[in-house]
Amino acid sequence: MSRSAHPAGPRHADVYPEGHYTAPAADLNVLDEKVWARTVRRDEDGVVTVGGIEVSRLAEEFGTPAYFLDESDFRARCRAWADAFGPDADVFYAGKAFLSRAVVRWLKEEGLNLDVCSGGELTTALDAGMPAERIAFHGNNKSVEEIERAVRLGVGRIVLDSFQEIVRVAHIAQSQGKRQRVQIRVTVGVEAHTHEFIATAHEDQKFGIALADGQAAEAVRRALRLDGLELIGIHSHIGSQIFDMAGFEVSARRVVQLLTEVRDEHGVELPEIDLGGGLGIAYTSEDDPREPHEIAKALTEIVGRECEAAGLRTPRISVEPGRAIVGPTAFTLYEVGTIKPLEGLRTYVSVDGGMSDNIRTALYDAEYSVALVSRASDAEPMLVRVVGKHCESGDIVVRDAFLPADLAPGDLIAVPATGAYCRSMASNYNHSLRPPVVAVNDGEALVIVRRETEEDLLRLDVG
Repeated sequence: MSRSAHPAGPRHADVYPEGHYTAPAADLNVLDEKVWARTVRRDEDGVVTVGGIEVSRLAEEFGTPAYFLDESDFRARCRAWADAFGPDADVFYAGKAFLSRAVVRWLKEEGLNLDVCSGGELTTALDAGMPAERIAFHGNNKSVEEIERAVRLGVGRIVLDSFQEIVRVAHIAQSQGKRQRVQIRVTVGVEAHTHEFIATAHEDQKFGIALADGQAAEAVRRALRLDGLELIGIHSHIGSQIFDMAGFEVSARRVVQLLTEVRDEHGVELPEIDLGGGLGIAYTSEDDPREPHEIAKALTEIVGRECEAAGLRTPRISVEPGRAIVGPTAFTLYEVGTIKPLEGLRTYVSVDGGMSDNIRTALYDAEYSVALVSRASDAEPMLVRVVGKHCESGDIVVRDAFLPADLAPGDLIAVPATGAYCRSMASNYNHSLRPPVVAVNDGEALVIVRRETEEDLLRLDVG
């Protein structure tokens, strides 16, 4: 089929139905640097490159769909966070966003610590050489086996998430003749302005111990009484994809109030406070994320001001950026398969991936950008919905966006800002094969997580 052989879909904004889209950019060939990795460019032939390599060459060598991660961008973001907070604070990369042995090595080399929340993430971290003392272990229901291993290996901190876990970790540590460093995760009653399923600091959800009704204060009492625990601080995480610092200010104020109560009741000033992560990134041109130095300045000023007012020594601050580091560094590359115009509505563009490689649109109603990357086009914009190949009507990758009206099967399109949670949450739905993650850096491309094969699927099917 020629590039213009398919029927054209709707093109003018005044006929589009109400939706999530914004007006098309003046030039669809221009890549918004806010949403793309730092080395992404469009070359003189109109082909997009990353790390100096054309996406057409990457597709030929590694296939599609595939995640391409800009290693130099990842490392630069690690350094920016470390530099912003300085030596008197700790930056823990949230491994749940995306974790691999290569990523762990980069983190270690760039001086960041690592936050894990499962035995598998812990295994990956240790296998890649992250020192156990630089690891924090999260989770609302850690197994006995996971806790035993974490304590035995000397994990730097375990974040306690319930009254049962306080006793469980203390017992395990004491049985091993150790005193485990811990923090207590509290829910501070802050309603973060984000999706319900990624807001984590209001009382009605599964994480942490509520400040309300004195529960967090009681958790501190119990932890301080147990010989197997060394309580080093309080942990608070208010949610994910947050741009407004007001929620962090309220959270810090309430956590400092708890620290004040602990001092007044127990004569103990806990030395650390972890404000979690959750800082937003740009998925579309409308998003306006803050830079690490702005975040560091705001958080340190908030904590310092509240501690000064309470007469407390300022505790050591920890933060846990995950998405904010890896999210913008990667994009997913797809090949267009079918194009289906719906008169007066939009054009459906089907790609060779879908909800198996990016569940976030279906799960959170997440919004993404998309661009034609295998060539430039002067065609007028058409409203599209980029969908996958799976047997679900909710199999949507990009709900509403604009692509050139001459888009055709075989074209390559890319969705930026897919470094966080896309590969981590990928599935084998419809027995699809999870895509590879390819690190690109200075003209070289290296597979860091290989593409699954049909043999991998059959190897697990023992029936």
